[in-house]
This record gives sequence, structure tokens and C-alpha cells, in this order.
Amino acid sequence: MCLPCDYQVNPLVGEDSSVSFQKNGKVMEPELQQQEQINVTKSESVTVLKVLEPGTLATLPPATAPDDQKQQIGRKVSNFLEQLPTYLGTFFQEYKLPIISFGLLVTGVTALRISLALLNALNDVPLLPPTFKLIGIVYTTWFTLRYLVKASTRQELAAELGWTKKEIMEGKISDSLDE
Repeated sequence: MCLPCDYQVNPLVGEDSSVSFQKNGKVMEPELQQQEQINVTKSESVTVLKVLEPGTLATLPPATAPDDQKQQIGRKVSNFLEQLPTYLGTFFQEYKLPIISFGLLVTGVTALRISLALLNALNDVPLLPPTFKLIGIVYTTWFTLRYLVKASTRQELAAELGWTKKEIMEGKISDSLDE
């Protein structure tokens, strides 16, 4: 055995027949490794081997338990997937109104966010915000002069709004769009 130069081996023959190492004049005890203990308590079951005749090899019984578990799990998944359309149909029939309401809410919020994103994008284009403000001021001025200054035009506007309200309530607008 080859040791580094600092070590000297001094075999001591005596009661314990041990070997000591010396490094720079100091005696160093050899480190003993403890044997690892094997844990024999496992959660798995132990299979007892049957030997028919002395001198023959024992055979293990066929391992069918894990396959049975896999087959049971496979059957459960298969049954669930077979019943899934029925479950979903029943769920939708039971919660039809809340599902539709939630879908409309999500669609409305998404449309609003897209509209706001487009307006912000247009706002970043130079000269468009002042142009839109000018168009708004001109239209507001025209509407005020056209409908709100004279009493006869105010009555005309009120009649027009009443007629539009009546059509909406009676559903004539949807009928006229179909034609």
C-alpha cells in the first residue's frame, strides 16, 4: 500500500492486532466505518416461498397485484371518459343561465379592453386627438343649434326619441332588419 510521505505505518502485534498510523510523530487511530443497518420494515408485503422438495429452487408466485391495480385504474378512467358527455350535458342544462351570463360578461369586458386599447393607440398618433376634439366641438355646436335653440325643433326631437323608444320596445327594429 502506498501512503503519502508524511505517514508511517507501525504494525503493533498484540492483543488487538491493530495498525496505527503516525503523522509527524503523532499517532492517528484508524477510522472504523460503521456498518449500515438495513431497514427490514417496509410497507410492501413479504411473499412466502414454497419449496416442494429439498434441493429444488423455490419459485415465486406470479405478480398480478400491480397489473390488477392498473386495470382497475384503467377501467375507472374509461368509465369516467364514457360518462363525461353526460356529465357535461347535465351540468350545462343545470347551470345554463350562469354560464351564458359569465360568457357574455367575459366577452363584454374583452370588447371594452380592445376598444380602449384602440383608442389609446389612436391617441398616440400626432394631430389625431386635437382633430377629434375639434370634430366633437363642431358636432355639439350643430346639435345645439339644430335641436335645442327653438321650441319647435325640441318638440321634433322629443317625438323622434319617443318613436325610437316605441320601436325598441315593440321589437320592430329587429323585424325591419330581417327584411
